[in-house]
Amino acid sequence: MGRSVLIAGHRDCTEAGLYSYFSTAGFRTVSSVREGVSLLDRSEVDAFITAQKPDYILLASVRSGGIGANQQFPAEFIYENLVAQSNVIDAACRAGVRKLLYLAASCVYPKDCQQPMKEDYFQTGRMEPTSVPYSMAKTAGIIMCQAYRRQYGFSAIIGVPATVYGPGGDESPKEAHVLGSMMDKFRVAMQAHDAEITFWGTGAPRREFIYSKDLAEACALLLDVYDQPEMINIGPGRDISIMELAALVKDVYHFTGDICWDTSKPDGALKKLLDSSRLLALGWRPSTALRDGISACAFPAR
Repeated sequence: MGRSVLIAGHRDCTEAGLYSYFSTAGFRTVSSVREGVSLLDRSEVDAFITAQKPDYILLASVRSGGIGANQQFPAEFIYENLVAQSNVIDAACRAGVRKLLYLAASCVYPKDCQQPMKEDYFQTGRMEPTSVPYSMAKTAGIIMCQAYRRQYGFSAIIGVPATVYGPGGDESPKEAHVLGSMMDKFRVAMQAHDAEITFWGTGAPRREFIYSKDLAEACALLLDVYDQPEMINIGPGRDISIMELAALVKDVYHFTGDICWDTSKPDGALKKLLDSSRLLALGWRPSTALRDGISACAFPAR
C-alpha cells in the first residue's frame, strides 16, 4: 500500500477517526477540513489534489445529520454533497489518483428493505421519505464512481458504513446523528440538573452503529485489497433499538432522570441492519463494543 492519503469530508467523527488512524499508521495524511479547502469550489479541489498528489482519497459526506437536520436542510444536503463529491471524484480521476474510496450511507437502501441489507438490494425500492435528498446525493455518488470506473478505468470503490460515531463528533446538536444528538442531550440535562429528557419518535426503530476507529480500519483494508465496482457494506452486524440505546447512554452518564418520547415526531426507517459478510470474508472484524465506544465519546481521554 502507498503512504499518502487525502481525506475529503467535513468536521465530524468520520473525518476525525480517519485522520487519527491514518496519520498514526505511517501515512502522509492530509484533510480538506484541516487545510481549509472548500470542496464546493471546483478550482480549489483541483489545486488541492494536484498539489498533494495523494495515492488514495477517502471521500465522505460534506453535510449529514439526523432526521431533524434532514428535514430542516434538505436543499443543502443534496446540493452540497452532489457538488463536493462530483468535484472530488472527477479531479481524482484526472489527477491519476491510485484509488478512491467513496463512503456512502445505509439510507441508500430502500425504506422497507429486507433485513439484513445485502449490497444486491440497492435500488430495489423506495427510499425512506425523511432523508430522500441526502439519500439521492449518496446514491448519485455510488453511480458516479461506477461510471468513472467503467468509462475511464478509474479505481473508485464504494463502502456503505453503518451510522458512524466516535470522538470529534457532530459539532452542532441540531445537525447531529441520533447517537451524537442523544449524548449531547444527556450532557446538557446533566449540567442543568433536568428531571427528564425527551427524544423524538417511539424509540422502536433499530439502528446499527460503527465506531470511527473500526471504520478506519475497514477503510485501510479496502484500500489495500478491494478493487471491484460493487459496493461493500461496513458494519458490525448488530443493531439496537433507539429506546435501548437511550437506556444505555443514560447508564453511561449515570443520569437519574426520566426518558420521554415525543411520538408526534417521525421515527424514520424502522430497521437498518447491514449484511457485512463480504467485508468479514476479507478478514475485517470490529473491535469496539458499543458501550465502550459511547464511554470514550462521553469521557474522552485527556
